Amino acid sequence: MNNRRYKNQKVAIVGAGLSGSAAALLLASEGAQVTVLDSAEDKNLLKSTLDNLRAHDVRVICGPAADHDSSEYQWVVLSPGIDPASPLGRNFSSRKVETISEVELGWRFCEMPVIAVTGTNGKTTTTELLAQMLNACGQRTIACGNIGKPLSEVAREKQLFDVLTVEVSSFQLEAIRTFRPSISLWLNFAPDHLDRYRSVADYRAAKLRIFENQTEQDVAVVNAAEALPKIRPRRITFSAYSNRADFRLSEGAIIYENQPVLRLSDTKLRGLHNIENLMATLAVGVARGLAFAQMVPALHDYEPRPHRCEFVRELDGVEYVNDSKATNLDAVEKALAAQTKPMVLIAGGKDKGLTFDPLRSLVKEKVKSAVLIGEMAPSIKRSWDGAVNCDLAISLADAVERARGLATPGDVVLFSPGTSSFDMFKSYSDRGDQFRALVQALPQ
Repeated sequence: MNNRRYKNQKVAIVGAGLSGSAAALLLASEGAQVTVLDSAEDKNLLKSTLDNLRAHDVRVICGPAADHDSSEYQWVVLSPGIDPASPLGRNFSSRKVETISEVELGWRFCEMPVIAVTGTNGKTTTTELLAQMLNACGQRTIACGNIGKPLSEVAREKQLFDVLTVEVSSFQLEAIRTFRPSISLWLNFAPDHLDRYRSVADYRAAKLRIFENQTEQDVAVVNAAEALPKIRPRRITFSAYSNRADFRLSEGAIIYENQPVLRLSDTKLRGLHNIENLMATLAVGVARGLAFAQMVPALHDYEPRPHRCEFVRELDGVEYVNDSKATNLDAVEKALAAQTKPMVLIAGGKDKGLTFDPLRSLVKEKVKSAVLIGEMAPSIKRSWDGAVNCDLAISLADAVERARGLATPGDVVLFSPGTSSFDMFKSYSDRGDQFRALVQALPQ
């Protein structure tokens, strides 16, 4: 593809984070006149990032000046972390400047097929499973997009892969135009991000765009429990809850065409949600012509990442589990369902416009006490009033101390917040790291 058509085009990149910086450097390498705009003050952005952008002749505008910049641009690349309804986003939408997402930009430069993974939960685990399996089978790939390197960075590096394995969020899909995965994965859907979307329907519509440009020659790997609209690609279905799927669960094994293809006891993953992640991974392998004998050993070897129902330690007969990656209610529900012992649950964080009412009955059934943190703590307490005793903690350290006092031998202390962390922490991983450190520091 001849991308020199971008030479001397005036392009604005909205957001100076990983994705925005990758988009800026890609376009600068093609001779575009690039400006990066970010509402954050210069001192609150990574100096190394800004220095690198400026070293590549990228103009950077930070702070209030970015929100009010009136320069003329031919088009705009929107970073996934920037809300289109924010003052910075509206600065361009109000002027009707053509806008695309960073993942759309990276796609335009990629001359290889893409596997795109979306879903409210399980995206990262499945993307990593796919990358590990495909590479072990001799199909060179890299896990990128919403994890690892942004797609634009992979495109700029011009390494040779057979296929790209790309995790895509609703934020990245909002402003695609031609993005067309040869294989799409729809893992699941649950309400989330209502601090950004006007409704659950808007959030779902953004995710459904993953199928928008696929044709009959492409494949969609979809959860059989999902009522999806009519789509053009050929479907391969999976479900750990239903027998009406191509990949299903029976007697501790994943079944395909009535034959067991993977025994769950041979893997390091637990919980029905992870079984579905394994099913989706195997379905992609089938779509790419791989044999189960090739695929299965790599799935046996996969080690789950931190912060996903991660066992931290046992102290005084109590297990401590870090599920900081649970940033929505569906993830908490799956974490609660995966535990068989009595639980003390630590939950709460930033108010994303969700109510915790839907978890009330499951919490009443599975949780003996709850310790609540963050902006959402009073709201969650109201949602669960009468279902479980709730303590309000002033910090995560306070919550861990309270949970230890409430737990008795044979219990599990589960840290599964159910919302994002930006009211108290830098990220879910920072939150999980702090929880792990606090638990490890508890005296014998």
